[in-house]
Amino acid sequence: MKEISPPRAPACPPRRRLCLAVDVEQYSRLDTRAQSAVQSELVRLLEEAAALTGLDRAAWTRQPQGDLEFAVLPEATPEDAVLGPFVHHLAVRLRDRNDRPVAHRVRLRMAVDTGVAEDAALGHAGPAPVAVARYVNAPPLKAALAGLTAADLAVVVSDRLYQDVVRSGRPDLDPVEYVRVHVRVKEFGGYGWVRVPGHGPDDVRAAVAAEAPEPRHAPDAGAPDRARLSQYVHQGAAVGGDVFGGLAVGLPLPSGRSGPVLPGSSGSGPLR
Repeated sequence: MKEISPPRAPACPPRRRLCLAVDVEQYSRLDTRAQSAVQSELVRLLEEAAALTGLDRAAWTRQPQGDLEFAVLPEATPEDAVLGPFVHHLAVRLRDRNDRPVAHRVRLRMAVDTGVAEDAALGHAGPAPVAVARYVNAPPLKAALAGLTAADLAVVVSDRLYQDVVRSGRPDLDPVEYVRVHVRVKEFGGYGWVRVPGHGPDDVRAAVAAEAPEPRHAPDAGAPDRARLSQYVHQGAAVGGDVFGGLAVGLPLPSGRSGPVLPGSSGSGPLR
């Protein structure tokens, strides 16, 4: 008689967590002593902003990387508190710090996303940690900070967070302050929303547009590179506005066919 194995326990569902990364602009230009001081300043600023927001930094799973801190926040963390009050307090504390006579001005880029983030041997694994790492190095985010020289902080949030949280009408979050950008870093492609505290969306658009690369034309105009098609294309035109930073327009549809054109390859669409 064949032995019947006991049923397996159901696998734990993936844990969805809020992830953020904060990076120091032009850190490599500092000498060793200044780098050490700036690292300490970054930790202090994040701790002060979290305390003023009512967030428990001790509960964050932090992964320091020199000029950058990546963190996975507890599952119960209110996302609107991070995108609203935490960003506000960080911007204020950073401005106060830079208004004092200091040897080196500190300017920060911050990226936030939510999704699967699991503990791994070298830190964390999952779509959200990868997306945050790409967002914080996105050319449009760097362009916003480079173009708005009076700004101390530039923030990008994923399209998922913008749609689910920013547009939900919660206090301290104004969707009008954000500018949609297209992000392509390494194999990652998707949309994000950039906000620069203290600057309006028109200023952000101008700064991003000024630094946007010229569109690259394929040698054969009749055979564009399908690997670079945008994920939001309808009959050869990008759908939606306020898109900056290397958006590639897709192929027109064959005759007699209607509907959106799908991405040409895996990895070109946003992480969902």
